[in-house]
Amino acid sequence: MTTQSSGPSDTSGLSPNRSFAEAATATPLVGTTPSVPPVESGIRPGAASGNGLDDKNGLDDKNVKVRGRLLRLMISMFVANIGIFAIWGAVPGLLLATQVQNIDPGQKALNLAIVSTLGAFAAMIAQPIAGMVSDRTRSRFGRRAPWMVAGVLIGGLALVGLGSANTIVQIAIVWIIIQVAYNFAQGPLSAVLPDRVPHSARGKFSSFAGVGLMLGSLGGSVVAVQFVHAIPRGYAVFAGFALIVIVLFVVFNPDRSNKAEPRERFDLRAFVKTFWVSPRKHPDFAWGFTGRLLLYVGYFLVSGYQLYILQDYIGLKGRADAYVPVLSIISLVGIIISTMVAGPLSDRLGKRRIVAVFAGVLMAIALVVPWLMPTITGMMIYSLIVGFGFGSYQAVDTALMSEVLPSKEDFAKDLGVLNIAATLPQTIGPALAGLIVVSFGGYAALFPIGVVIALAGAFAVLPIKSVK
Repeated sequence: MTTQSSGPSDTSGLSPNRSFAEAATATPLVGTTPSVPPVESGIRPGAASGNGLDDKNGLDDKNVKVRGRLLRLMISMFVANIGIFAIWGAVPGLLLATQVQNIDPGQKALNLAIVSTLGAFAAMIAQPIAGMVSDRTRSRFGRRAPWMVAGVLIGGLALVGLGSANTIVQIAIVWIIIQVAYNFAQGPLSAVLPDRVPHSARGKFSSFAGVGLMLGSLGGSVVAVQFVHAIPRGYAVFAGFALIVIVLFVVFNPDRSNKAEPRERFDLRAFVKTFWVSPRKHPDFAWGFTGRLLLYVGYFLVSGYQLYILQDYIGLKGRADAYVPVLSIISLVGIIISTMVAGPLSDRLGKRRIVAVFAGVLMAIALVVPWLMPTITGMMIYSLIVGFGFGSYQAVDTALMSEVLPSKEDFAKDLGVLNIAATLPQTIGPALAGLIVVSFGGYAALFPIGVVIALAGAFAVLPIKSVK
């Protein structure tokens, strides 16, 4: 799930002291020359030629207001995130878990761990490849749009096909295809913020993107309950919705043509390096990656296995399905409140790290509750507190991570590697949970292990020096 443009920035039309709002009124939106990209309200249409990291392109302007094309982009990102993350909220933890359980109830934990692990590995490989391939794409629609549309189309067809799978092997194969396809679709979407959004507006963008992400993820689990007994139909609904919102995103936020730009020759060594960013040369990037990975794993370790936890650890058995949306809504309340507060607050204070640490500590506290109180009340308290914690982190995460990217030339590739830390835990969480359950003979061990992981992720961001 990753990427946006990494080509050289053309800044001839903007001086360092000239705001984007001024440029919007002075630069005609029609008939401009290639050397002066048209701009309006802080965004260049089709940011395929800018990397979003060069101070000279105006992305550091402190007076940019979110309006015009920039406002439309923010709303579009919000809706697109809902569409993509509805799939991740509905499928791995509920619909896929139910489908796996229906095939072999006695081995459900182990089988889900196997399927999730394979899918996680596919996602890990697909992330940086998506960035590198889209960097080298040349089309009239820009670098990213073709991959976004192709990804949701192929992923949607595979998701529909998953409904017909009736063995664990079939499920595993199709799930791998789904992971790869949607990673190629979500990649360009996740890169929009650092590529097109001024630094001063990134906290607000991050908040809205984070709310969209969590509305999709948690809303997906709520809607998915309606399809527990009609899984193929549910897969088709989520696939169709994602396809519609991504196509609309591309239509309303078009890239300009980059067909005239030179195409880089494929280099096998560069391809291998796609999967690596040196932690010695770029320690801030490494710490950011580690913190994000651990915090997300701590969150999805429990949420990805929520159905089985409610069934067997809490003891709800056949009533567990009905409580999944209840816990999701409780968590959503905490997430929305904290996300909308934490993002703008971090912009005002100019501090991201302290919010991330606070969020991780809250998540750790939340995980203690059902460990000591294995009841539905304990799970409800957990859901509310973890919602506050994860929402606070999500509000500043994208803004914080966009400021530790090490290379302007390899922007999309680096973002692809970094986004592994966000997307991989959504599939590796259930996989790791399954292994823990099998190894320890129960679900209780998930919570103390989750506490350790969440705290480690929280304090991993402290060594970052380039972000306050």
